[in-house]
Amino acid sequence: MTTSTSRTTSTGINVWRQRVGYGISDLSCNLVWQVITLYLMFYYTDVAGLSAAAVGVLFLVTRVVDGFTDVGMGIVIDKTHTRWGKSRPWILIGAFPFAIFASAAFFMPDLPTGGKLVYAYITYIGLSLAYTMVNIPIASILPSLTRSAQERTNLATSRIIFSFIGATAVSTLTMPMVGALGGGSQAKGFFLTMSTFGLIAIALFATSFLNVRELKHEESSRAISLREAFVSLKSNTYWHIFAVNILFMWGSFFLQTGALIYYFTYNLERTDLVSVIAGISTLVPLGGTLVTPLVARIMTKRTIYMVSSSILIAGLVLIVLAGATIPVLLAGAAIAAFGFGLRQSIYFSMQADPIDYGEWKSGVGAAGLLCSINGFIGKVAMAVTGALAGFLLDLSGYVPNGDQPASALLAIKGNYLLIPIVMNLISMAIMAFYKLDKIYPQIRKELDERLKTNDGES
Repeated sequence: MTTSTSRTTSTGINVWRQRVGYGISDLSCNLVWQVITLYLMFYYTDVAGLSAAAVGVLFLVTRVVDGFTDVGMGIVIDKTHTRWGKSRPWILIGAFPFAIFASAAFFMPDLPTGGKLVYAYITYIGLSLAYTMVNIPIASILPSLTRSAQERTNLATSRIIFSFIGATAVSTLTMPMVGALGGGSQAKGFFLTMSTFGLIAIALFATSFLNVRELKHEESSRAISLREAFVSLKSNTYWHIFAVNILFMWGSFFLQTGALIYYFTYNLERTDLVSVIAGISTLVPLGGTLVTPLVARIMTKRTIYMVSSSILIAGLVLIVLAGATIPVLLAGAAIAAFGFGLRQSIYFSMQADPIDYGEWKSGVGAAGLLCSINGFIGKVAMAVTGALAGFLLDLSGYVPNGDQPASALLAIKGNYLLIPIVMNLISMAIMAFYKLDKIYPQIRKELDERLKTNDGES
């Protein structure tokens, strides 16, 4: 068996080819999902003409429903047995519906308001389901790509680097593309822009499928029942901590990114900075991501999480203090983005460790289910923060495309800065209880010994 630093993995595929192939999968996701995160609420309220409150309910309902499908997708993955593995086939299968529903979500037919809302529910639910089909396998496949903790960090880093490339492309190109392709019509521009991103995503998902390999011995000879899988999760203390933290870590992110265009359009009246800040928020994190494998050699994963969260919070506080002082505001955005990049990279590396802990403690491997529940919790966070943002805007007297009262400006500032700061502080408090790093080397050693024993008996 080769090590993570050798030319090939234990599957025989070139190690860098697999890292790039794995990373490209999240680039594909972000070409579409970053548009959803940054612009869908704005599209619904200011382009399609739906009320902020109605959009808030739409986000809440759709994302909770989608969260349950995440769990279903995890069960499907755990029961999948093909010559390509468990997770890998779904990356390709889900690519086509993902692109189709992405285009449909940004095409609003000329209907009465009620009809527009029904259409929005159908297309957004469809897009969310398609996203589940491709995104859950990306998370669940990581433990099956390598047993090495360091290589998992390398793979997770590659994933985040490519995700930021996709997110940066979306952040910097979307509004210019909307203007160029729409010819003055934002409705037409958003539809053609998303259609373009969707087609590119299909090609990249296919490339990812061709360049990753699952370890064959990760395939269990005995099917694991759903009851066994859930029982194994009950005793997985570190996954419980990790899962609760998802609500606050990702909730703060979704709330802030959704409010970005509102904050710079109405609070600062600098729409020209929307693409600039969005670009900083997606390009600068690459710096944090690139140093993650190096920092991981001298710090535990939890320590990295705490340090990076502190950097992120410091950047957000600086933005609050900056007000309309643009150089200071830009510096704060860059600091926050660097901390986010470092934290997100270590987060995805950490995600695989509670899976190993659960298998070590219960003897049951349920990577698909565990990752899908993580996805479900992330969708709940997205649902709650999306609804919260919509309700706060509606209650504050927000006027689409109009002059905003002071109460609406405060609500927008709360969504973009104040509430995310509090949520990130709570996230750090939760992760203070995560102490898996101390015992993980011994866990990995014992799991490797079990695999050798099983291989010898087979």
